[in-house]
Amino acid sequence: MLTELVRHNNIMSETCDLYFMFHGETSLGYGFRVFLYCLGLAYCFIGLSAITARFFKSMEHVVQQTRMVVDEDDDVKNVRYVKVWNYTIADITLLAFGTSFPQISLATIDAIRNIGQRYAGGLGPGTLVGSAAFDLFPIHAVCVVVPKAGELKKISDLGVWIVELFWSFWAYIWLYIILEVWSPNVITFWEALLTVLQFGLLLLHAYAQDKRWPFISLPFERTVRPEEWVPAEVSPKKSRNDNVSPCFDDDRDKGIVDIFSIHEENESGSSYQHLPLHDPELSNDKNFDETDMYAEPGIISVWKQQFVDALMLRNPKVRDENISFGRVLWHFVCAPWRLLFAFVPPYQIAHGWIAFIGSLMFISGIAYIVTRFTDLISCVTGINAYVIAFTALAAGTSWPDLVASKIAAERQTTADSAIANITCSNSVNIYVGIGVPWLIDTAYNLIAYGEPLHIENARGLSFSLLVFFSTSVGCISILVLRRIVFGAELGGPRVWAWITCAYFMLLWLIFVVLSSLKVSGFI
Repeated sequence: MLTELVRHNNIMSETCDLYFMFHGETSLGYGFRVFLYCLGLAYCFIGLSAITARFFKSMEHVVQQTRMVVDEDDDVKNVRYVKVWNYTIADITLLAFGTSFPQISLATIDAIRNIGQRYAGGLGPGTLVGSAAFDLFPIHAVCVVVPKAGELKKISDLGVWIVELFWSFWAYIWLYIILEVWSPNVITFWEALLTVLQFGLLLLHAYAQDKRWPFISLPFERTVRPEEWVPAEVSPKKSRNDNVSPCFDDDRDKGIVDIFSIHEENESGSSYQHLPLHDPELSNDKNFDETDMYAEPGIISVWKQQFVDALMLRNPKVRDENISFGRVLWHFVCAPWRLLFAFVPPYQIAHGWIAFIGSLMFISGIAYIVTRFTDLISCVTGINAYVIAFTALAAGTSWPDLVASKIAAERQTTADSAIANITCSNSVNIYVGIGVPWLIDTAYNLIAYGEPLHIENARGLSFSLLVFFSTSVGCISILVLRRIVFGAELGGPRVWAWITCAYFMLLWLIFVVLSSLKVSGFI
């Protein structure tokens, strides 16, 4: 069997006529082509990491948006600012959807490429299912050991987490039902539509639980949160987003709270005000008019500064006397991405919405290049694209999820966002990431051919779902056991934290190995 697989790979590599830019690539050696395409794929992942950092910055400004509320009490007017975004909805939509957008873009692009071919490719679904496994196992493994030795971080709102967990599990049960039970190996338009609509039910149910609506919400009390949701002991020499991306280190905006401060209890703090695009020194001028803060010169100045920062080795305001050769080399590696992403409008404009949308557009562009490299690697090596999808692509595109949850586990006093980002991302992967592409393809097939959408490698996808569901039960069981024994899901005794970490990684390896063997025909 192994000999036949090697022979098949050699035949594929000899007959592969696909190329990335020039037809002359096909004349290069088999090993050299694989090396170049893998290198290009890795460079795309670096780009995704860099643009995700800018996306996080824009999202910070989106969730900081407040509205003014005037309360009158005995002819005395009290002005307070209330956040526009509900934090549960922000977790599921902005945070989970944003960090999952690379996978969603890849799946949507894969669906559009296959329009008219009467079948759905396995690249998108494979990446999303693999991403779910990466989110649940390796990211949980990292989050468990991130807190300091002996520090415990538990979920404060068990009700919301249980609701999110239920919809996360149900998403994969639902996917198996429509693949193997209702209409084996095909997806109908109505099945795809119901998949997308369930994302709305998730939002409604989570909001109802957060607001404790009667007869709908679970009877779990929310733990009283401390006043400082995000601890203040962050080193003043580092921006709170330094760890988001090695290609993006902007230390100028110290006053910006990090992406998880949407949970902070203090809703009227200055950090929630819309950040102006003017020189702070001008605000000391008595003649300064706030209506001029968005004047064109200010916007141009800030946008120009983005290009300057993209080309600079380091921020001149940051004290760093010794610059290593590695950092210089890394700067030149990242410089093209930094320069390209400087075209994203400043995130201070329109509460960050323009930069938010612009970042998503760049993510979609990179996702398209990723699909091209994946096709080439699969073509040259003969490895099934589905195997590449749920391993390399899933890990690479899930990097934003890993960074987001790691930051939450480090800086928040509870485990809510770190774990909620995982469960919500997995739900978004199915309801939106698979639902929307299938809705596009099934709608076209229904109109053009009057038939449902055939699923490529449906058996392999169904098997992966079963393995994922089985291993995920083992993962959640350990989290529940840690809550009972240690009183928290994350942290705790260092030895047990590392044992838990190793166990989660073992579950991920089981998923990857079994799924790969099934697709390759060994099972």
